[in-house]
Amino acid sequence: MFKSVLDENKPFIPLNIAVLVVSDTRTLETDKGGKLLKSLIEADGHRCAERALVRDDVAAIRAKVTGWVNDPAVDAVITTGGTGFTGRDLTPEALEPLFDKRMDGFSVLFHLYSANTVGTSSLQSRATAGLIGTTFVFVLPGSSGGCRDAWEGILRAQFDNRHKPCNFIELMPRLAEK
Repeated sequence: MFKSVLDENKPFIPLNIAVLVVSDTRTLETDKGGKLLKSLIEADGHRCAERALVRDDVAAIRAKVTGWVNDPAVDAVITTGGTGFTGRDLTPEALEPLFDKRMDGFSVLFHLYSANTVGTSSLQSRATAGLIGTTFVFVLPGSSGGCRDAWEGILRAQFDNRHKPCNFIELMPRLAEK
């Protein structure tokens, strides 16, 4: 759906990306979304810094993500789960207050891309993203389809330093500028 152009003259720069599964009903063994993200991240040449699971609890979500944000070995964080409308879905509420800068365009692009695969059901996700300090944080649905849509439709290109005309990687050294 979206055009992706790579500058093949540049060497690829792999990132360390942490994946957090937020769920009261899944385990790391039964989770499909986080497992898929890990495999997509690694298939595209990046490293999964860690894959963990926490329950739908604001303090637990914030603690795990904050730990990764403060770890210089983690370049980005992707969460999966807790973006719907049920009473236990609270990942956006847990993380958006921590955002130093919101990435409103991520949600827009996610819904555009997702609507092509699930139609109007895309409305049932409150996918969001932003910067916490100098770390990109993406909040995705728990479904493997939503994770695939986000990675293949948006994040794969933006996490590739060869992507033109611009990408997240070239911004990373400048995120701490004042």
